[in-house]
Amino acid sequence: MKTNRPANSTGKKIVQNDIYDRVFDFAYRIVKLSQFLAKRGKAEEILSRQVLRSGTSVGANLEEAKAGCSKADFILKCNIALKEARETHYWLHLLKATKIIRAEKLNNLLNESYELVAILTTIVKSSRKNI
Repeated sequence: MKTNRPANSTGKKIVQNDIYDRVFDFAYRIVKLSQFLAKRGKAEEILSRQVLRSGTSVGANLEEAKAGCSKADFILKCNIALKEARETHYWLHLLKATKIIRAEKLNNLLNESYELVAILTTIVKSSRKNI
């Protein structure tokens, strides 16, 4: 699912592969995964809530970061998004390891979570340098 985001507050057109689109698309896929898991059994239902909470929180925290009152607030929210991305990666890896979902079904989502962790790590580190 690709979003069609408008220009940002500076009037600059936001490119399709921008981090905000990626985390939104990631959250969309997490919601669909959670819906699938919730129908399967008790353990799957519990795991679906865990992955849903952390996977959708990544984008929510980045949205909050955009509206941060200060550079420190921006960094804090980005760091929270990073922690949530790491947690989501953990839950996805657990789903794969326990074979609750076949590896080939999860590999793209796992790879995206890994890439989001890398991108968010870079954002946090570079933002800290520029304080």
